[in-house]
Amino acid sequence: MDLAQKIDISLTQLRDANETHQPSAFSTSLSAEDMVLLDLIERSELDVDVFTLDTGRLPYETYEVIDLARQKYNRGIRLLFPESNDVETFVNLHGVNSFYGSKDLRQMCCQIRKVKPLKRGLEGKQLWITGLRSAQSVVTRSNIEAISWDATYGLYKLNPILDWSTSEVFEYIEKYSVPISGLYKQGYTSIGCAPCTRPTKSGESERSGRWWWEDLENKECGLHVDAQGRLVRSSERDNGDESNKL
Repeated sequence: MDLAQKIDISLTQLRDANETHQPSAFSTSLSAEDMVLLDLIERSELDVDVFTLDTGRLPYETYEVIDLARQKYNRGIRLLFPESNDVETFVNLHGVNSFYGSKDLRQMCCQIRKVKPLKRGLEGKQLWITGLRSAQSVVTRSNIEAISWDATYGLYKLNPILDWSTSEVFEYIEKYSVPISGLYKQGYTSIGCAPCTRPTKSGESERSGRWWWEDLENKECGLHVDAQGRLVRSSERDNGDESNKL
């Protein structure tokens, strides 16, 4: 299947799901794949609430992408911030960069800065659009489905570019002049918070530069996992009846 066919499939998934499940939201990390997805949403002229999670620790280049997207699409990307009291308490108790000390503290930081704001952003929504791709990690993201019922957030979750390869993502970016972070030219292949992201080495998986001091297995921030910390198929979720309504 070539890129043109994958674009058509992704556009069809976006239009059908967005028509069936409203209101909808797209939580973008401003990554390369998420910028492709934003471009697809704009091409389809879909009514989607687009927001990003400003953790307070993002790289400067990520804020540049927000401005570039505003200029290209004439769309403001809504920024959601963590609760200041939560951040203040965490930092005063554990330290500014305590997430390097243990996985528990890192996950706690992600909960405060990312997961809790995401829950606010998805409140009242029926569809959550994401740029997850199975190629990003053989271990943690290979069993995801294109659309499923997400019991954690109580809505449908659509991953319209799930089967796109990295080369196809950047082929699309080149073809349609999609703005992306300048960090990709510096060897970054997955971009999150500045202190938790570094360039990847040859032969490493795309997400190996995220939380590199931790073991590879289940190395996620918590946005896309169930209560047990797993990325799972919809058929493995507790609410099996809902997944049959797609």
